[in-house]
Amino acid sequence: MTQGPATDRPAGVEPQVRRLVLTAPCALTPSTARWFVGSVAAATLSVAGFFTLQGFWPVLPFAGLEIALLSWAVRVSMRDGARRQTITITPDSVTIERQDARGNRLSVFPRHWVRVKLHAPLAALHPQRLILESQGRSCEVGEFLTEDERRGLAVRLKQLVGNMNESPALG
Repeated sequence: MTQGPATDRPAGVEPQVRRLVLTAPCALTPSTARWFVGSVAAATLSVAGFFTLQGFWPVLPFAGLEIALLSWAVRVSMRDGARRQTITITPDSVTIERQDARGNRLSVFPRHWVRVKLHAPLAALHPQRLILESQGRSCEVGEFLTEDERRGLAVRLKQLVGNMNESPALG
């Protein structure tokens, strides 16, 4: 199904677009992560080296294992911190672009049929889920946000998207 150009706006006026960019919190940059792991490794190997020279050689393999596990944990944390979601709202559609370790994924929904839902958690300690639904398809957004941030995003998305069959102005 194709649509022609919209005729309800004056010529030369572009439709308004709202873009929300969500990024996972990450306190370390790649250089500070390397510095952190290197400084912990230097301190650990210094202590392990001292005890190795005293005859307690089994300390050294455990120190190496500790450094390897720390490196792995920082690498996983940095990878998770690179997650990003971009929600683009136009007069006709809502587009969600997700970037993470699995690559880029794109979901497009017709704006007039999108419902913004904040689902209660299944268990008391689990977070709520913010879901955009349309025509039998759904997409979760903001899973890395705090509860308060997720609720605020739900309110903002409801303002921008509107109720089903109702699209407010993107002002």
